[in-house]
Amino acid sequence: MKFREELQQQRWDDHRYYHHNRVNQLLHLLSASCFVVSYYLIFVDPVMAVMVGWLLAMVLRQIGHFVFEPKSYDEVNQVSHEYKESVKVGYNLQRKVILLSVWIAVPVILWLNPSFFGLLSQTQMDEGLLYTTAILWLFTGIGAVVFRTVHLFFLMGFQSGLVWATKILTDPFHDIKIYHRAPLHILKGEMYDDMSDWYTQIPREVRQS
Repeated sequence: MKFREELQQQRWDDHRYYHHNRVNQLLHLLSASCFVVSYYLIFVDPVMAVMVGWLLAMVLRQIGHFVFEPKSYDEVNQVSHEYKESVKVGYNLQRKVILLSVWIAVPVILWLNPSFFGLLSQTQMDEGLLYTTAILWLFTGIGAVVFRTVHLFFLMGFQSGLVWATKILTDPFHDIKIYHRAPLHILKGEMYDDMSDWYTQIPREVRQS
């Protein structure tokens, strides 16, 4: 597949496998909005950008996945949860647990060891716990994307890694586009997505692959 087609494929698989629940979609809409704000704040107030990105955007997003998304057999796609976890290109739930554990561990370690094992300078430590936590959370986020991208270079090829990185960075804008009607569906009592709306909008070769 060409770059654009593979991007559509990864987005389609992510949507149909991990975003059935409308509450999850609503939380992704809110999360995406927070990420867009974070993208702006990174040029204005980096510390606040990181806090918005991790404490609001990421928490809302992962609550949607871990709490509301069904883990039973997927009748719509006719696959098991185990299958979806095994073919997930990016961070499946198991990998997310590891990433979130690192995220939670950062401020705890900083509280016990303000220099973070000598990695932070005295000037940085003097800025306080909030500042140093933001620095390390920023590198945690960047590191997670870079690590998985390089990992995919070896697993699936150079293009697939770049496609996934592109998908991750543009997900906030794409989520707003496809989930902006989630509140309306919830008000109508439609709690699960049958995937029909987006299915008809993507190329046939992507749907069939």
